[in-house]
Amino acid sequence: MLERSQGWLSTLLMLNFFLVLVGFVGFGVALVSRDTWPGLWQGWLWLWQPLWQPAIGLLMLGALVTGARNWWQNRRQD
Repeated sequence: MLERSQGWLSTLLMLNFFLVLVGFVGFGVALVSRDTWPGLWQGWLWLWQPLWQPAIGLLMLGALVTGARNWWQNRRQD
C-alpha cells in the first residue's frame, strides 16, 4: 500500500512540475509581450494567486518531503 501511494505521489509531483514549467514559460511570454498583448499579462497575473502560487508551493513541499524521505531511508539502511 505504501509503494502505491508513493507512486501516486511521484506522479502528482511530476505533473505539478510540468505545470510549473508551463507557467514559467507562460510568464516569460506574457512578460515579453505585455505591451503588445496586455490581456495575456493580466491573465497570467489573474492566475497567480489561485493557480501558480499553490503549484510552486506544492513543488517545494514535494521536494522537501522527498528529500527527507530519502535521507531517512538511507539513514535506516546504514
